[in-house]
Amino acid sequence: MSFRRQDALDYHSEGRPGKIAVVPTKPASTQRDLSLAYSPGVAEPCRDIAQNPEDVFKYTARGNLVAVVTNGTAVLGLGDIGPLAAKPVMEGKGVLFKRFADIDVFDIEVASKNADEVIRFCEMLEPTVGGINLEDIGAPDCFYIEEELKRRLQIPVFHDDQHGTAVISGAALLNALEISGKKIEELKCVFSGAGAAAIATAELYISLGMRRENIAMTDSKGVIRADRGNLDKYKARFATTRDIHTLQDALRGADMFVGLSVAGAVTREMVAGMADAPIVFALANPDPEILPEDVLAVRPDAMVATGRTDYPNQINNVLGFPFIFRGALDVRARAINDEMKMAATRALAELARRDVPEAVEKAYGGERFRFGADYLIPKPFDPRIMLWVAPAVAQAAMETGVARLTIDLEQYRAELIARLGRGREVMRDIMRRARRDPRRVVYPEGENERIIRACALVLAEQVARPVLLGRADTIRQRAIELGVDIEGAEIVDFRHDEALRERYAQQLYQRRQRKGVTLAQARERMHEPVFFGCMMVMEGDADALLAGEDMYYPETIRPALETIGTAPGVRRVAGLYMMVMQQDVVFFADTTVNPDPDAQTLADIALLSADFVRRVGIEPRVAMLSYSNFGSARGPASDKVRVATELVKQRQPELEIDGEMQADTATMDEFRLANYPFTSLRGRPNVLIFPNLDAANIAYKLMWRMGNAEAFGPILLGMAHPIHVLQRGSEAADVLNLTALAVVDAQEHAGRHDAA
Repeated sequence: MSFRRQDALDYHSEGRPGKIAVVPTKPASTQRDLSLAYSPGVAEPCRDIAQNPEDVFKYTARGNLVAVVTNGTAVLGLGDIGPLAAKPVMEGKGVLFKRFADIDVFDIEVASKNADEVIRFCEMLEPTVGGINLEDIGAPDCFYIEEELKRRLQIPVFHDDQHGTAVISGAALLNALEISGKKIEELKCVFSGAGAAAIATAELYISLGMRRENIAMTDSKGVIRADRGNLDKYKARFATTRDIHTLQDALRGADMFVGLSVAGAVTREMVAGMADAPIVFALANPDPEILPEDVLAVRPDAMVATGRTDYPNQINNVLGFPFIFRGALDVRARAINDEMKMAATRALAELARRDVPEAVEKAYGGERFRFGADYLIPKPFDPRIMLWVAPAVAQAAMETGVARLTIDLEQYRAELIARLGRGREVMRDIMRRARRDPRRVVYPEGENERIIRACALVLAEQVARPVLLGRADTIRQRAIELGVDIEGAEIVDFRHDEALRERYAQQLYQRRQRKGVTLAQARERMHEPVFFGCMMVMEGDADALLAGEDMYYPETIRPALETIGTAPGVRRVAGLYMMVMQQDVVFFADTTVNPDPDAQTLADIALLSADFVRRVGIEPRVAMLSYSNFGSARGPASDKVRVATELVKQRQPELEIDGEMQADTATMDEFRLANYPFTSLRGRPNVLIFPNLDAANIAYKLMWRMGNAEAFGPILLGMAHPIHVLQRGSEAADVLNLTALAVVDAQEHAGRHDAA
């Protein structure tokens, strides 16, 4: 079978890390596909790599592949159980790499306790992988192995058992200092345990500003003192000359305790003797050196962290290693140096001070998280961690000269967003358009907590100029309680602005006086926030409106139709959802408004949907759905769809549309074109028009809840001005997304108005 050389190269380079495409895109269903994937096509990238070794990152998975290597000599709390018994842990590590940072992993269990053999094995592994994560290797061999590999290899090497705890606890330490007002250079710190994690953690704290002479480290024999014999070089760095011999001696008057030892090592009495506002990181697993409730019983002013999920401030390494490697791999770093680790620490600390998304709180049973003594570090399921840590690590790698690639950090963040899901990538483009020309968006439910949280997000993302309706003191107080910053939002206390209410009432009366609305009724309606907000848009005092967080759908639509009405030539409004799947973006309509549209209304829905899709920068291709394929099953329902299709073609001949057709016919291009070659729908449809509200509403919810699609909407189509209705109980992130869509809608509306 013949093929072009470029076809083979394209096959092996498509969708590689560093590009926006981060989902599998390699077909392997035909003979030609196999000839490109393997022999003879695979020879082409082999030839290129042989001539230019850097092309290995272009044509293979090496740049997104990490080896998790162990010899099983220090597995969790199980000790030296050997490489075979360590395999489940290594496989679990691979799951975490993939789940949190989209990094592929080979777990490799080495049958040797000889440190030099492990080193040599990793050296031979270098051509295969982009980085090596050392795992569960006992001390002191782990220090020697990592040091030698960092010296010999030109890829990142990271011993997570050492540095993971250091990076994460370092972030918690920075925030504990922020809260207590203490200075790191004055802090007196005591370590219980002198293994790999303890020594690496102490070294990172020193890099952050802690003084080595202020650290006391203990092991099973007591305080590590300079007069003790037979100290290895790692413990010797922390040998003290102070007159302290036991852990109890060391903790007296100390500001901080870091436990990386055994359960029960610390008593209440020891903690009681610490300095004011003590920092207690009891990190032994599964049971800490002292339980948080025992600490707080004697020192309620303490800030406590553990390694457990059932207490606040879990020092969990998954906050670090996936994202550190993500940043290192994406600039093809030769190493992970101290500056990169500190960058990760500082990024995590800063993120913890920001408002926590509702989606994160949902993952933890709805618990509220606010920066403070019980929330010093982010939660593992916070999707923003990758967007904060990986760029910080990549930037540090570039600044310190260990990066092979120089990347644009803004573009890099966009690629990371794409890794989090296609929906985020699509919304990133819409938000970027909104940022170019932010418009005034009014929120009638301005006192609602979720709207206030959303307002903070809107301001942070700079996608709109938010206007909150409600009592200013109530809104500001709730923002303080929520821990969000809404400085810059406009607050309109419409109930106390009689002049503005009267102006809007007069305008509404003029508009509706021959439709049964008296002046008294118009005045009464201006006390209702949705009516008032709609009049703001109608009078040009706002560009768009979002409402519905606390209301049912009709309660928002009716005031909008009464005050603003439909756009010229539009008989009925319609509702649309943007459904984002792994590889497709498809728009469903009508999902919210018209229960059983006739052919004319169905045609209107199709045209309104196509117009909106075009406005957000996507060329619409419309499929009109039915139970029938082009007359195969005649009946009133299928005839309605066929007539609607013809009406659309008459009104907009240039639109790519066809129907009536079944859903599988619409979505299976090869089948459709093979069996219905006459169809005018040549490409894969991205707008699906359903025959009635039942079908559309059921379909989008099934795709959302069972098909792992992301649903953005509902988007109200056909209004004279941009009015959008939220789903009841929308999260703040959903409000942000719909706000961005509303701003883009307002921009397009203003453009059409200016052109007219």
